[in-house]
Amino acid sequence: MSTATTTTATVVSVEVDRPAEEVFAYATNPAKFSEWQAGVVAGSMHTNGTPALGDHCRTTRRIGGAERPSTSELVRFDPPRAWSVRGIDGSIRAQVDVDVEPLGTDRARISISVSFEGKGIGKLLVPLVVRRQARAEMPENIAKLKDRIEARPL
Repeated sequence: MSTATTTTATVVSVEVDRPAEEVFAYATNPAKFSEWQAGVVAGSMHTNGTPALGDHCRTTRRIGGAERPSTSELVRFDPPRAWSVRGIDGSIRAQVDVDVEPLGTDRARISISVSFEGKGIGKLLVPLVVRRQARAEMPENIAKLKDRIEARPL
């Protein structure tokens, strides 16, 4: 597992002993986010069937004892290799990029990049709290993602 931080993004990656299709399907399913992402209590994709560019992803996080929903727009969708969303509401808007690289037929490397844009009060919170919290949580999140995917029956 590796973690890197730039001034704008935190990037984590890990190799998973499962096919790329399975890694992609699990990691990009908002209904599964609460199983591996700290603070997430619910997630859903608002689509008419197969996800398409412009569809909305709704995620609810517990922050400071309150549940806070946020909406992101799907801006990149190339299964089983790439998925990206951009926050479209709230004072803290996440930009998340998921890339899955097949390593043969039964193994894959997943990389997740997260960066944030602040609006209003979020302009203060992003550099003071949000980026630091993401840097702390992302290694644990991706380790849990790996464990969850590999524990699933073949």
